[in-house]
Amino acid sequence: MAYIGALGDIAFSVSSEQAETFSKMQWSGSARISTHQRHMGNALTEFTGRDADTMSFTMTISAYLGVDVMAEIVKIWDAERNGTTLPLVIGEKAYGKYRWLIKSHKTDMQYYDRNGNLTSATVSIQLIEYLIK
Repeated sequence: MAYIGALGDIAFSVSSEQAETFSKMQWSGSARISTHQRHMGNALTEFTGRDADTMSFTMTISAYLGVDVMAEIVKIWDAERNGTTLPLVIGEKAYGKYRWLIKSHKTDMQYYDRNGNLTSATVSIQLIEYLIK
C-alpha cells in the first residue's frame, strides 16, 4: 500500500485493493490590512497581522475502489460538527503551523447500488487553520 498522507484519521492511500486520495488542493492565506482615513490627506495603510490560512481539496470516495463510502463521509461530518482539530500530513510534510478545522464540506453523492447503498461520492472539503498561539 502506498500511503500518501492523512487528515487526522482520514487516510489518503493507494493500493491494488483500495484507493482514497485527493485532488484540486489549494492552500491560501491573506494579510489583514487596515486603512486609516486622514482629513485632507492620503489614507494610511497599515499591516495589522494575518488571517488564518485556508485549504481546500476534493476527495473521490468509491466502494468500487475498496472504500466504505458512508463511513468516510461520517468521519468528515463528525470532525466538522465536533470541532475536532486535525493534523494534515502529505508524504513526510506536515502542513500548517499546528492543526486544521473542517470549516465546511459538500458531498456530491453520485452512484448507488441496487439496494440504495451509496457507492460513490465526491467530497469537497474546506479547512481553516487552527492555531494555539
